[in-house]
Amino acid sequence: MTEREQQDALLDLLNTTPVAGTSGTHQDLLAEPQAAQAWQQAHGGSGSPGERHYLVQARDSLQAVVRGRAPAASLSPLLDGVTSRPEVTPGGITWTMEVPEDRGLAVQALMTWGSLQETMAGRLRPCANDECRLFLIDRSKPNKARWCSMARCGNRMKARRHYERTREAAAD
Repeated sequence: MTEREQQDALLDLLNTTPVAGTSGTHQDLLAEPQAAQAWQQAHGGSGSPGERHYLVQARDSLQAVVRGRAPAASLSPLLDGVTSRPEVTPGGITWTMEVPEDRGLAVQALMTWGSLQETMAGRLRPCANDECRLFLIDRSKPNKARWCSMARCGNRMKARRHYERTREAAAD
């Protein structure tokens, strides 16, 4: 899997708790076992209940960290039992991760988050629309993206600001 595909998989995981329609209720796309199994398998997992358990733990913890509600250190327990060992090859030294069964997708999400923190610090963030629960990875050069989708949240927020400005102007 390429680095971009790993980043997209992390974003897909973080975005499995969207707001449903105009009702404002939160969904959990991994709550229903069959839907979760399909999601896991589509992202290279086994689809097992144990894998789902660790994946939901990782998602919830990562969401809290990215939103600034929890310190990065809160992710440490999810890496318990994960080891990395060196291997000498003709091309040099490579590192092989050994991950407990059912934790591969969860650990991959954490590793991808860590890589993003190193290479693209601050570019993984929540949507600026307070009513939205989605996240974005800003890959733009100026690093000014604010919304998960310009068509959805960006347009809503701009229309809302325009309405407020015109209403204030009319009141003056």
